[in-house]
Amino acid sequence: MVKKHLFSLNAPANWPIERKERNFITRPSPGPHSLYRCLPLSLLIKNILKYAETTREVKAILNSGYILIDNKIRKDHKFPVGIMDVIQIKKTNENFRVIINKDNRYELNRINQEEAKLKPCKIINKKILKKGKIQLNLFDGRNILVDKNDYKVGDTLILDLEKNKIIKHLKLEKGSTVYITDGKYSGYLGKLENIIKKGMQRNTILFKADKEKLETLKDYAFAIPEDMIK
Repeated sequence: MVKKHLFSLNAPANWPIERKERNFITRPSPGPHSLYRCLPLSLLIKNILKYAETTREVKAILNSGYILIDNKIRKDHKFPVGIMDVIQIKKTNENFRVIINKDNRYELNRINQEEAKLKPCKIINKKILKKGKIQLNLFDGRNILVDKNDYKVGDTLILDLEKNKIIKHLKLEKGSTVYITDGKYSGYLGKLENIIKKGMQRNTILFKADKEKLETLKDYAFAIPEDMIK
């Protein structure tokens, strides 16, 4: 049985909460992001958007159908929201993309209506199915079938959320713009300079950010369009 709440002290460190003010916090529902890669929708509405002060007010907003995540109306205040999710608020005509900043805190990057149609999705696994079909497993729980084996784990697909199709393929390679989603350099943007293979160990990358060369795990690098995050 899934617990309804978390002890505040056990909540992910990057949640925007005052841990000493309350004992419990809403636990996200099972969904496209794991517990430590998301925050519940109610927390985003209350503590980041500042559109409500209580969970009751959050539920009233959601029941009105004003909030869309990745082009779908969501009414569950516990729905898990994670990096690169697109938040649309119909009543105010606002659009945001969820990111992590350099302080390892969730932040909303304001975007326009055209940008809100697109979502970058990192490939975390792939399988060869019967009749030669390839299944790409994406970081937000999506699975996409393709005919050609042109995609590698670590690459990024730009999806059209309205048409539910791939419109662009970004390879994780030298020269790519990378957004770091975890580790010491979480929230950094840079240019990938080299992928370092380490045998049985996890591969690392060298990337340049703010004129400084840095190294982090390859798993933390997310290839994105150069101008996607302002």
